[in-house]
Amino acid sequence: MGIVFNNKIILRFQSVLIFGIVFMSAPFCAVSQDTVLNKYGLWVINSPAMLKKTIQHDPSKAMIDLKKKIPGIVLDLRYAGTNNFMQRQLYPAITTTYLRKTAIDSLEIIQRELNEEGFGLKIFDAYRPYSVTELMWEPVKDDRYAADPKKGSGHNRGVAVDLTVINLDTREELKMGTGFDNFSDTAHHAFTNLPEEILQNRLLLKNIMEKHGFKALDTEWWHYYLPNAKDYELMDISFKQLKNLKN
Repeated sequence: MGIVFNNKIILRFQSVLIFGIVFMSAPFCAVSQDTVLNKYGLWVINSPAMLKKTIQHDPSKAMIDLKKKIPGIVLDLRYAGTNNFMQRQLYPAITTTYLRKTAIDSLEIIQRELNEEGFGLKIFDAYRPYSVTELMWEPVKDDRYAADPKKGSGHNRGVAVDLTVINLDTREELKMGTGFDNFSDTAHHAFTNLPEEILQNRLLLKNIMEKHGFKALDTEWWHYYLPNAKDYELMDISFKQLKNLKN
């Protein structure tokens, strides 16, 4: 009788365990239905509905229209045209771009502080769909200058931004030693064989970005990202879908 009693206990325990596993895995199942496990084994959100679920769980993940949030900011979205290293249009003809709420809130403060000194920000790129990162990787295949699709980019997560500083009176960019997307050592933060004016301009941008939570990419003076980027999901959602998304 003792053996039978123990078997009943074991069976009851197994039933409870199975129920618990099914219950706990339900959110994961919902996620897997709305995301794509790609060839690199990465989960990439490609559904506005799934993005909306993540935002409901964590409002800091909301994707915010940069132009609406910071009306005075200057945009020069290079991948919406052909003036870029790919020499081709990778985005539709967009007039705004997006960042996660956490990133854009910091950028708004940075813009305000720069404005007080007679400067402002110019944005070259912010959110980038994952599929565009795959296209960019092909001609470069050097993770110093292009994000490896095996890892994804902070741009795909909505927490990286490519930018520079402009003079508000002249609307001209401050001299930074190279243009945007220059794949040479001269664009590195550690490269100091430059005129003092350029070094100070780079330092101005770096200091204010780091003051408000961003981290510099060593090989690109224009690229900054939130250090906890992996807390945010990779996305392959179109700009049109983001525009229509109601958070």
